[in-house]
Amino acid sequence: MTVPTGWQTARIAEIVSRTVRVKSFFLTPERPFVFRAGQHVDLRLTAPDGYQARRSYSIASAPDGPERLELAVEKLDGGEVSSFLHEVAEVGDAIELRGPIGGHFLWDIADGGPLLLVGAGSGVAPLMAMVRHRAAQGALTPALLLLASRTWADALFRDELIALEARGDGFRLVIATSREPPRRPGDQGRRVDGPMMAQALVLLPAAPTHVFVCGSNAFVETAAAALLDAGIAPPLIRTERYGG
Repeated sequence: MTVPTGWQTARIAEIVSRTVRVKSFFLTPERPFVFRAGQHVDLRLTAPDGYQARRSYSIASAPDGPERLELAVEKLDGGEVSSFLHEVAEVGDAIELRGPIGGHFLWDIADGGPLLLVGAGSGVAPLMAMVRHRAAQGALTPALLLLASRTWADALFRDELIALEARGDGFRLVIATSREPPRRPGDQGRRVDGPMMAQALVLLPAAPTHVFVCGSNAFVETAAAALLDAGIAPPLIRTERYGG
């Protein structure tokens, strides 16, 4: 079990643009930081007048190399912290960080599978931590990620995920683009629904034993309903939602 470290300073070591609206921020905490795939951190910004803003962001990096944490931050309209990170923050800046946080949205290779992951937007971040953890450990756990996005260009971590699928070790990827036709055989060109979920599940060798869904409130509601329509038992479905 991981134990939160309390507030500490982390330096921004690198900033990478992932999509038009998402940037990855690689943070180096000042103290050792041990976490599990699926957990998140709180970030705190303090203005000169003392005003503070806090937001939670899921960790996208695998727990196998905790010296740097990757947070994939989507710029949200009116989002205080996300706007600051996208428009003001620079490499070398100090950010206050607390964590790791979260005890139910977790997966480790010891948990086994098959594993079903469903995400959209920056909600893919904690699922990416699970996929990367699986790859880093050389696990052969059957796993499927259904990645929903508006367009091909909006599909977060797309190229890395395609490369991981090409390893042929039991990881499968389905990209569902709601505003473009599919680019690859097996991908989808519409919003996530029950029939799409049922079709994707065929790619797993057996029914999933662990199911994780992450995205906006609206997406999580839609995806959870699609899972139920596809025959997934409610107790198996774990959800997490993101906001400003």
